[in-house]
Amino acid sequence: MRPSQVKLALQHLVARQRPAFVWGPVGAGKSDVVASVAEDLKLELRDVRLNLMDPVDLKGFPVVRGTGKNEVMAFVPPDFLPTKGKGILFLDEMNSAPQSVQAAAYQLILNRKLGNYTMPDGWAIIAAGNRAGDRSVVNAQPAALANRFVHIDFEVNLEDWNLWAMTNDISDITRGFLHFRPELLHSFDATTNPRAFPTPRSWAFADSVRQSNLSADTEFDLIKGSVGEGATSEYLAFARMASELPTVDEILLNPDKARVSDNPSTMFAASTMLDSKATPNTLGRLMTYMARLPIEFQVLFMRSACGANRDLLKTREAIKWLSSNQAVLI
Repeated sequence: MRPSQVKLALQHLVARQRPAFVWGPVGAGKSDVVASVAEDLKLELRDVRLNLMDPVDLKGFPVVRGTGKNEVMAFVPPDFLPTKGKGILFLDEMNSAPQSVQAAAYQLILNRKLGNYTMPDGWAIIAAGNRAGDRSVVNAQPAALANRFVHIDFEVNLEDWNLWAMTNDISDITRGFLHFRPELLHSFDATTNPRAFPTPRSWAFADSVRQSNLSADTEFDLIKGSVGEGATSEYLAFARMASELPTVDEILLNPDKARVSDNPSTMFAASTMLDSKATPNTLGRLMTYMARLPIEFQVLFMRSACGANRDLLKTREAIKWLSSNQAVLI
């Protein structure tokens, strides 16, 4: 499932308190989607990393209660297990935990209990983990535990990532580059097991480096250490080409005459630079400029702009464009 579909599925399962396990590649954004579900449903989110725990950390610390012949051993539950309210208990990196820890979590997931502890009715459980095929550190999941979950496969999707990027301060250059080279949004070769490789997570860091005004050598080395040398070389070359673009103000002031490049990478950059600036008041002028580019870039611009701002679909300019270009949208 693409991230937007995973989000809808998790909302459905949370409402029914059915445990879910989200499987996906390293750095794909699984944790961000779970956090988004909690935010949208206005639920508390407790992020628990089982791979950092021993079984006793989950079951609770043993204490002696009573006196004399009435002494018994009891367990004090950990503070991350909720006792009131509503929320999501997120067991991230669960399949990286030792099997003994996974076994300790079995009763919690199966019966919503752990010893004398009972999970409040307003709480749901979501777990997540990486795939063994991605050379992640994972441990086999007991069949009885696996059978309790609804398993969801998380797939990286450029369109969903772009909508996330537009609301999380990712630069137009980075978004434009990944539209130009979509296969580099997530690229990992398990046979070579590289130290640095492109993922949605590593691109977010690479983008922050590029926006930090570092020296050219430092910028290259830090981005290379995030997404790998090959992707870095292409990315920075794309950024240099994008410098040929006019500014947004130049385009808005004179959309009929602002310079247009015939370089595909620069046209990708223009499409993503302008989509984040589209409002009902500016859309007409931006579309005048985009009409001077090939139709595939107009489609990219409209899909991205309208995906981020649904109000644009109500404008006269958008309705006219959509009516005139139905054939290319099918």
